Amino acid sequence: MSDSIKFGGVTLDCPNAGELAAFYAEITGGEVTVPGDSWAMVTCPDGSDICFQAAAGYSPPSWPDGASQQMHLDFDVYDLDSTEARVLAAGATKYHFQPNDHCRVFADPVGHPFCLSTLATADLREG
Repeated sequence: MSDSIKFGGVTLDCPNAGELAAFYAEITGGEVTVPGDSWAMVTCPDGSDICFQAAAGYSPPSWPDGASQQMHLDFDVYDLDSTEARVLAAGATKYHFQPNDHCRVFADPVGHPFCLSTLATADLREG
C-alpha cells in the first residue's frame, strides 16, 4: 500500500449543479459526464474533472473588494481576446478589476471567479 495522494478534481457549490456543469462544459469543450440538478460532473478534454453540488442557501464569493473569493479556477489559453468572447457569450461576466496583463478574471453564472491566463501557455508557444 502507498500513502501517496493524487488530486482527483474540484467540486464547486452552486444553486443548480446541472446548470453550472453545462456552462463549464461549454467553455472548456468538455462533456457533462454525470448530469443532475443536485450533483453533476464535467470531464474536460484533458481528462480532468470539475464537479458541482447544489448547496441550499448558496451565496457567491466576493472579489476583489477585500472579501474572500473562496477559491478560483485557472484555465490556460492561447488567445485571451477570442477566449474572452467565448466565455462571455456562454454567460460569464468580466470583473472590472484586472490584476495583470497575462490573465483576465471572470465570474461564472453563479459568481465563482475564474481566470483565463496565457502565462502557462507561453512556453508552449515558444517551443
